Amino acid sequence: MSGYDLKDIERRMNGALNVLQQEFGSLRTGRANASLLDPVTVDAYGTPMPLNQLATITAPEARMISVQVWDKSNIDAVDKAIREADLGLNPIGEGLVLRIPIPELNEERRREMVKLAGKYAEQSRVAVRNVRRDGMEQLKRQEKEGEIGQDEQHTHGAEVQEVTDAVIKKIDDALSAKEQDIMQI
Repeated sequence: MSGYDLKDIERRMNGALNVLQQEFGSLRTGRANASLLDPVTVDAYGTPMPLNQLATITAPEARMISVQVWDKSNIDAVDKAIREADLGLNPIGEGLVLRIPIPELNEERRREMVKLAGKYAEQSRVAVRNVRRDGMEQLKRQEKEGEIGQDEQHTHGAEVQEVTDAVIKKIDDALSAKEQDIMQI
């Protein structure tokens, strides 16, 4: 039987969940986390580069991120990129190390973060539903072409829906946990 592959559908749906978890990792919760700087791109050596290719990023304290830049000539570019990344962070230079204090989040900023987390979760749900739709269309096409029977199409359709529901629940659970993380600090 060609076409229908529940494992592939599940893998694609879980891919949307993985992207969501990465996006959640870059949301600032008021605690230092090296992944906060994942979206930062630095103009270095004449080309835009991810910060993690130019420096070691650590969170040595709850409210501090440390960026150890490997090449002294990139210090200013890294500092500028962090300031301009719209993360509300202001590095303090100490030689080859930039120390970045993580400010407390005020109530308004927390609510913005929760809204953004909700937007990311909805994008993931849409991606999962698109994978579901593709799987269901594939099953209908196979039934129409006589590759599978109507009963088999309904059985496989129920399996696809089951996987969809499970992944959507994981997305909702991840959103709920992230909202609590943002609001409790």
